[in-house]
Amino acid sequence: MWIQNTPLEGRYIRLEPLSMEHVEDLQDAVEDGQSWKLWYANVPSPEQMPSYVQKALSKSADDQVAYVVRSIASGHIVGTTRYYDIKPEHKRASIGYTWYSAAVRRTPVNTEAKLLLMENLFEQCGALSLEFKTHFFNHASRRAIERLGAKLDGVLRSHQILADGSIRDTAVYSILASEWPAVRNHLKAKLTAR
Repeated sequence: MWIQNTPLEGRYIRLEPLSMEHVEDLQDAVEDGQSWKLWYANVPSPEQMPSYVQKALSKSADDQVAYVVRSIASGHIVGTTRYYDIKPEHKRASIGYTWYSAAVRRTPVNTEAKLLLMENLFEQCGALSLEFKTHFFNHASRRAIERLGAKLDGVLRSHQILADGSIRDTAVYSILASEWPAVRNHLKAKLTAR
């Protein structure tokens, strides 16, 4: 396996491999903010959480590696994130399926989670690039991705049909290995400034 499914720990959070034992904690986390009600977000409701986790775990380990995000300060699980669309033959992967409880939005949690994932991907796995994809209308997610230092590659028009039947245009961003040193410095500076 190109990306090892092992914990990643920083100052604020610990990324732990997702398991069915996390379902109840994730249900509690998603209740805070009720992100599943955002029409453009792909966030499970508390009732959907068991199948959401089961589906994530049933994916091939070569295609995705999913984590829960645990706050070191509180000990609580505050969200989830993962590598997906892993292409070891091309030394690339996507980072996404990320959502957090409202209590930790606009805190160091997302910055550090992405720093840990990118450090692992670029420095341990030798990736050439990584991608982020989000709904064109998910402006909060797009701003968060841009704050990380990712560049907009383009918009995939009529890319997906959503559960409600609407058509999603997908904004695609990337960070290249050659950009990683500057992005790493930027993210570490943001965390130090906290």
